[in-house]
Amino acid sequence: MWGEKGKPKKETIFEDEHYTFLGKGVDFKGRAQFEGTVRVDGHFEGEITTDDTLIIGEHAVIKGTITGGTIISGGRVEGNITATKKVQLLRPAVLIGDIHAPSFSMEEGVYFHGMCDMGGALQTADQETHSDHASNGHSASPRFDMLQESATAQDTYLSS
Repeated sequence: MWGEKGKPKKETIFEDEHYTFLGKGVDFKGRAQFEGTVRVDGHFEGEITTDDTLIIGEHAVIKGTITGGTIISGGRVEGNITATKKVQLLRPAVLIGDIHAPSFSMEEGVYFHGMCDMGGALQTADQETHSDHASNGHSASPRFDMLQESATAQDTYLSS
């Protein structure tokens, strides 16, 4: 039963990846850079960076700059968030600051005061569209084609 020979050892989530937890009692000021998934439930002031996922717990308070792959927050953030993959705000999150991410979602009941820039998603979509339309003479963006056609029609109407 315990440690029997011949049976494969059960793996836990902690064996293959890096996980960091900053619990409720933690009060940290400064700059922190992590590898892997990070969960913050305490108070953090400064700059926090991870190459993977940052989870901000319901009771967490972060004042400063956040950078990561995926940012999931249910806590209070006063500062800007930059994510390479996505930002998710879960109730009862409070965000006072700007978001820069290719994907963003927010539950009902979240307080968000700031701007959201999803330009990374637009650039990626435009690059894919450009490669699809480059051979047939269309511009990189179908939206741009529509705007050009609309402007041409408007110019024709105004000159008549």
